[in-house]
Amino acid sequence: MDITFSDSDQAFRTEVRQFFAESYTDDLKQRLGSSATFSEAIIDWQKVLYQQGWIAPDWPAEYGGTGWSSAKKFIYETERAQAGVPDVLPFGLKMVGPVIYNFGTDEQKTKFLPAILNSDHWWCQGYSEPGAGSDLASLSTRAERDGDHYVVNGAKVWTSYAQYADWIFCLVRTSSDGKPQQGISFLLIDMTLPGISINPIIGIDNRHTLNEVVFDNVRVPVDGLIGEENKGWTYAKSLLAHERNAIAGVGDIKNGLSAIHEHAEKTMSAGQPLTRDPAFRARFSQIQIDVMALEYSELRTVAKSISGQGPGPESSLLKIRGTELQQRVQELMLYVAGNFAGAQTSDSIGNDFADRARVEYMYGRAATVYGGSNEIQKNIIAKAILGLG
Repeated sequence: MDITFSDSDQAFRTEVRQFFAESYTDDLKQRLGSSATFSEAIIDWQKVLYQQGWIAPDWPAEYGGTGWSSAKKFIYETERAQAGVPDVLPFGLKMVGPVIYNFGTDEQKTKFLPAILNSDHWWCQGYSEPGAGSDLASLSTRAERDGDHYVVNGAKVWTSYAQYADWIFCLVRTSSDGKPQQGISFLLIDMTLPGISINPIIGIDNRHTLNEVVFDNVRVPVDGLIGEENKGWTYAKSLLAHERNAIAGVGDIKNGLSAIHEHAEKTMSAGQPLTRDPAFRARFSQIQIDVMALEYSELRTVAKSISGQGPGPESSLLKIRGTELQQRVQELMLYVAGNFAGAQTSDSIGNDFADRARVEYMYGRAATVYGGSNEIQKNIIAKAILGLG
């Protein structure tokens, strides 16, 4: 396994750093940090990436992707995260986009791919349901064929940013025959169709990012079907492998560690900076060691990709370890923030670091659940790698 980077790759790293330093402006950062301006700001930022030609690193060049090597993709994502630059909205660019160009018709590719690339369409994901989360095969939202339409009834839940979405990609049940995984179809649904309602879910972090989406006799044109009817589980598994691979988040973990160290230098404990406290140093150092191990595991995945192999069960390994480390960083961040984490930035004793610590800790409790719970990932590993079950 060769995990060294070429001179060309290192030059690319410098180019990426310079681009983020010049293009990710203070104005954009401020707007993205506010719930009132986030939706417009993230689209503005994605259009900057689109103009640069960097909006879809994982897409093939023939569909508008960068054509980068796996090494360059890794460098780009690492530099983005360590610079504190937000990732693109994943639902169109990292989830449904690859499903469409791999399994969609020519008409679907022409209709949807350009609008995903230039951020004209905001997508959301309709997988989980009130009674089907980690056990996704038990979903009950139904789509019954009626001429040139499917009539969809049911509900999806934990649907991120559905309040802004133009389209939703859904797993729906089109047959009850055979195993639960059989009889599931992958459907693209226009969010403006009659019969769709959105119920907001305010998270423990006091933000509105989650929603319940209810379908009441929604008539969806048949041309929204991806691939074959009742074969949606195959397409869903392809999507989830990419989603779990992205959840490792080494660069984001490193960014969190940098913020912790910077704030700990300013935080006094027993008359000296917290960075000199043995207990803090032990926790911080152990996370650094574990992140380094995760990064090398990720690099092995990159090396495998360079050899032409796609993401496999190792995506589950990265998802488990990455989300566990994210939570450990968030817990340490909250510890460093101390009592200040209980105050809003608008309070006289509040500060930006403590506000970030509180929000990321609360939202991050779900990291080991979304994208397929870590318990489910361990089952996947047991079957696919250890040959158990």
